[in-house]
Amino acid sequence: MRFRLDRRAQSTLEYALLIGVIVAGLIAMQMYLKRGYQGKLRESTDQIGDQYSPDYTTSKTTITKESTTQETVQDKVTRTEFTEPEKTTQTSEEKVDKLDKESF
Repeated sequence: MRFRLDRRAQSTLEYALLIGVIVAGLIAMQMYLKRGYQGKLRESTDQIGDQYSPDYTTSKTTITKESTTQETVQDKVTRTEFTEPEKTTQTSEEKVDKLDKESF
């Protein structure tokens, strides 16, 4: 019976060591996996094109609203009505200067 208990303890110890080795391997690989993921992410963003940067982007937006209203005052109450539908026009222009890739 003692032989059987020793055998079970040895088996448990072997499993504990095996799990420890696997965990140590995963921890050691973590840095390389992280570098690989960051490299792929950087490559994907480079393929997209120029990125937004407040220092390198110039934008101009013009919004024009045009409406016709009629105001009436009755019993000290002012009432405003649109006599024609409101027209809104928006124009935008954006320019991105070339980023220096080596500045990152």
